[in-house]
Amino acid sequence: MEFSIKGFCGLAGVIAVTLWSCGSKQTAEEKRKADSLAACIADGMPSRAAAIRNASLVTEGAGDSTGMVWISGGKFLMGADEFPDSRPMHEVTVNGYYIDAHEVTNAEFAAFVKATNYKTVAERPLNPADYPGVPADKLVPGSAVFTPTPARVSLDNPLQWWNYVPGANWAHPEGPSSSTKGRENYPVVHVSYEDAAAYAKWAGKRLPTEAEWEFAAQGGKGNHTYYWGDQLKPGGKWVANIYQGSFPDKNTKEDGYLTAAPIKSFPANPYGLYDMDGNVWEWCEDLYRPDYYQKSPAANPKGPSDSYDPDEPGAVKRVQRGGSFLCSDDYCIRYKAGSRGKGEVTSGSNNLGFRCVMDKK
Repeated sequence: MEFSIKGFCGLAGVIAVTLWSCGSKQTAEEKRKADSLAACIADGMPSRAAAIRNASLVTEGAGDSTGMVWISGGKFLMGADEFPDSRPMHEVTVNGYYIDAHEVTNAEFAAFVKATNYKTVAERPLNPADYPGVPADKLVPGSAVFTPTPARVSLDNPLQWWNYVPGANWAHPEGPSSSTKGRENYPVVHVSYEDAAAYAKWAGKRLPTEAEWEFAAQGGKGNHTYYWGDQLKPGGKWVANIYQGSFPDKNTKEDGYLTAAPIKSFPANPYGLYDMDGNVWEWCEDLYRPDYYQKSPAANPKGPSDSYDPDEPGAVKRVQRGGSFLCSDDYCIRYKAGSRGKGEVTSGSNNLGFRCVMDKK
């Protein structure tokens, strides 16, 4: 059963202030407004304090580079002038590392859950103390699911297309009546930062730094509009799973997919990495600050020591990268090369996943 979170003041407020936007092709003022209000990411899950404690109980694995690609490291120009929090573009050097060739899949995450009995944030009850005045029977486990609107709508209220769905989680992406059966090789979604970090620890890996992620995404090609190049459709073909059509009411599915696509559905980059653009957003290890690039170190930056988002000063946020199936060149442009996303560490949605990296043993 689905319900819109719109009429639910306590939870709606949480979602409304934590949605991250991605810009649009409009006037400068409209674009500025869209970049602070509209959303192609939903931080949509209210915070659950038990997440960090649960993640800390996972035993660290030995690590295995099977299915990973060795990136030898090097120097590159990081960031993008188009986005305020991605400025200035700056030269960065990273050491070598292994990185997953593709996003962590449902099958891989299921193996982790089977081995550890781990419960994701979306599967745990909310704490009534965090939501005074909201009936306890309404504080049920669930997550944010993108739901197309029946017609074109104003883009200033993301709650028109994000629904809080009770029972939605990594194993039930659209709610209790859905499952991952037949979708074993799709990217796992509805994972918070804490969930992703727990999986990485169990696998003997870690989440990538933002610099490692961008270096890998560039594929040795340098700076371009998109990680694949400067043309949206090179050779007239879609090369990433993003949104086509009228957002948020009609996805024309020109690339073949309405939501997430199976891994390796689109061409790999020159390093042999899949879906560094589009499909699902990916968690990074770095804490988020919009001003970090103004003072980040030139060698192996690992993010700031604290998190700060002027849109939500009290929240602890981590960087997310790559965009998702909800991004397009007409509306949600934060999938473009060098751009950044952000998310509260216990949040999740059906367009948010991750991949891991590993140091050479």
